[in-house]
Amino acid sequence: MAKSSKSEKSDRRQVIDDIRRKQKSAEKRQGMAIVGVCIAVALIIVGVAAYNPVKTAIQKARYSGTPLDEIGAKAGACQKVETKVATGSGEHVPTGTQVTYDEAPPAFGSHWNEAGVAPDPAANRFYTADGRPELESLVHNLEHGYSVLWYDETAADDTSEVAAIKAIAATLDENDTNGRLKFKAVPWTKKDGKAFPKGQHIALTHWTQDATTQEQLGVWQYCSEVSGAAVEKFMLDYPFTNSPEPYVP
Repeated sequence: MAKSSKSEKSDRRQVIDDIRRKQKSAEKRQGMAIVGVCIAVALIIVGVAAYNPVKTAIQKARYSGTPLDEIGAKAGACQKVETKVATGSGEHVPTGTQVTYDEAPPAFGSHWNEAGVAPDPAANRFYTADGRPELESLVHNLEHGYSVLWYDETAADDTSEVAAIKAIAATLDENDTNGRLKFKAVPWTKKDGKAFPKGQHIALTHWTQDATTQEQLGVWQYCSEVSGAAVEKFMLDYPFTNSPEPYVP
């Protein structure tokens, strides 16, 4: 006996409902899969972003309590000191004015002069490329007797080098009981100027003034690796007191 029209409609509806249920189930599974992939990608991105800072922190921790001269490479990683007659003491240009420095990095020259900006406050001893003061501020720090450790992009990409640089800055900070260990560690990037000499990724700079002759010199020492021993000797050989304006913070 043939099915009634009503029965046929009911069967068709059942088939359609089954198809719709299967489609919804497939869409739900697909949606969950997409969400899962998104979560996995997000975790990977977060993990990659966190990896270097965490690794650097772990490596820096190994230097806890280590004397300055035992942090990083031996002093032999550094070349002989170079000097050049310095100019620019007391030559202030308006804040925001860009100064072209011939050397990479600068050890002297015209600079900005604005409280809290130039020179950069003493409390800040370590910078990354994201928050580093402008060169014109740091040159004013040099005029006030700071020794500045500059690290290039190769060193910045090396977590062990960054860890050692951070440890040097922290050690000097901990031992500076009278404000005389004037030191900053800052990055040097391609936009700042020419590269360091081939194979050298660290530079130490200082601005000196002879107390007797008043002769001023810019001082450089380049290193293939960061060396706490070299930093210690450099700052002993070129203390803040032999700069154009030593007793200004």
